[in-house]
Order: sequence, then structure tokens, then C-alpha cells
Amino acid sequence: MDHRIILFRAMNTGGVRAPVTEQRAMAGAMGLNNPRTLLASGNLVVESDRDPAGLEAAIEAETEVRFGRRIETLVRTPAQWAAMMAANPFVEGAASDPTRLLVMVMKGEIRPGAVEALRAFATGDEGVEAVGGNLFFWHPHGIGSSKMAEKAQPRLIGTGTGRNWNTVLKLAAMVGL
Repeated sequence: MDHRIILFRAMNTGGVRAPVTEQRAMAGAMGLNNPRTLLASGNLVVESDRDPAGLEAAIEAETEVRFGRRIETLVRTPAQWAAMMAANPFVEGAASDPTRLLVMVMKGEIRPGAVEALRAFATGDEGVEAVGGNLFFWHPHGIGSSKMAEKAQPRLIGTGTGRNWNTVLKLAAMVGL
């Protein structure tokens, strides 16, 4: 049986409280095997061969029932995760300071003009690249003070959920990559 990496957008923020124990219980009740969470920010790994798109829809429907709100969900296979990691355009930054590299895993298309608009807010050595349907952000001075990061909202870029490179690596390890 293969794995699925499940990312929740805005889990445990904005009034949605879904403790990791409840996330794992939900996955188990849905027939997903060996549910494991990483951090409390919406990272779940399960064993399943279910189609990612169908699983996203099923989980979103279940979050609405269990938590009172539909929580946008992104599901990736290990092969998709490995391809995303291999596409990283900021390899040196990821190696030197993985906390300053953010991957915005996108649910759908990146909005037209988003990358150019974000680059207009970049300062110093900041960078953003769209690769493989995801956005990679390099914030050498931290994300907290970045105007580019502040502007990376769904209305500009589309719907996605961000993970720093450390989290990307930990999720990869959880699925044997």
C-alpha cells in the first residue's frame, strides 16, 4: 500500500480547532491506514491507494461534518512530493537555511500574473519561482518581515498552503523518501 501526504489549509487557525488526535481519528474512520500527524498545523500522512483528487473531496466533506467547516485539503502521492522537491529552484538556500524556503503547494492553477506581481514586492535577495504548479519562495531575511510573503494571498496567487523546507523534508521522511 502506498502513502498519501495530506495538507490542510488554515488548520488550527481562523477559529478552526482540530486537534491532531481528532485528525487521526477522522482518517481512521475514513478507512485510511496508519494515520500520523506532523506538528499541529495540518500535516497528516496515511497509507492509502486512493486517488488524490477523490480523497481530497472526501476529506473536505468529512472536515465539514466533524469540525463544522470545510477545510481545504491537498493530497499528494510520494511520487508527486518527490517531484516537487526535485523541482526546487532554491537548492542552495534549502541547504543553507531550510526555514527560509517556503513551498506554496497549490490546489489549482497559479493565477495569471501572480509571480510577476509578487516579484514587484521582493526586496534584496528575496525570490519567487513557479515550478511544477507550485510556488517556491526564498526569504533570506525571514518571512515575518517580507512584503512579498504578506501579499501572497489567495486572491493574488490562487489557493494553496505553505510549508517550510524543514516540514517538506520531514513529510518526505514519513513516506520513505
